[in-house]
Amino acid sequence: MDITSLFPLLEIGDDGLRYVGAGFAMGFGALGPAIAIGWLVSKAMEALGRNPEAQPQIQTNMILGIAFAEAIGIYALVVSVMIGFVF
Repeated sequence: MDITSLFPLLEIGDDGLRYVGAGFAMGFGALGPAIAIGWLVSKAMEALGRNPEAQPQIQTNMILGIAFAEAIGIYALVVSVMIGFVF
């Protein structure tokens, strides 16, 4: 009995592993910004609940923070595309 018949993932070549790596890079790269954006919006809503008069200042800072967090997700997308198709 051959070991590759027991573990079909051992038959994946270099191309397949490259795509698996690209998927992991995108998956983990999207996890951080998703958590950060959720946390930012949650804290902004708490701050608005405490002090509704500060809405313009809170909203501006929240949108700026979301943009920075989303940029990290875009960097992860670029890295995963580079892993999958360039290297």
